[in-house]
Amino acid sequence: MKMLLLIILTYLIGTFSSAYIIGKFSKGIDIRDYGSGNSGTTNALRVMGKQMGILTFIFDFGKGIVAALIGRMMLGDVGVLLAGISVVVGHNWPIFIGWKGGKGVAASLGVLLVLHWPSTLIAVIIGLIVGLSTKYVSLGSMCFLSLFPIIYFIIGDPFSKEYIILSLLLAIMAIIRHKSNIERLINGNENKLSW
Repeated sequence: MKMLLLIILTYLIGTFSSAYIIGKFSKGIDIRDYGSGNSGTTNALRVMGKQMGILTFIFDFGKGIVAALIGRMMLGDVGVLLAGISVVVGHNWPIFIGWKGGKGVAASLGVLLVLHWPSTLIAVIIGLIVGLSTKYVSLGSMCFLSLFPIIYFIIGDPFSKEYIILSLLLAIMAIIRHKSNIERLINGNENKLSW
């Protein structure tokens, strides 16, 4: 019963679509009708500017942290696993706005920070270097999430199967959500982020 309650609660936390809400209240737009059609940080940044993009990131990052902490409080390591997956699923496929959400990178970052901050920091730095040097946010994001399980295995706890599973699932979900970005990267026509 506790597991089911945790999954439902953290999924609902994930469905708080900050880019969508900020777009509606600050600009009177549906963010999904602009740019990439994605209700996440990168599209918010492109469509609504730096301030709204940063605000979107803070909310999405924050809900990952909150969900992971609730999971740990309720069910320990297993709770972090369940809450981490549920909050990102809620962000990516939110029931209240037609299942059309973001790509889960900021929410995943919040979850992974709670899971093991040293591995997160190293993976983020590498992801930022890749993203800033290529100007491909998608590539930097996928590098960050794909590298975390490897870094955690090396400097974290390689025997913590719950955390290894969680980080692998978050990486897989991010890659699935970035499918169109991967195709554009291969074809050489992926959008670059310009400050």
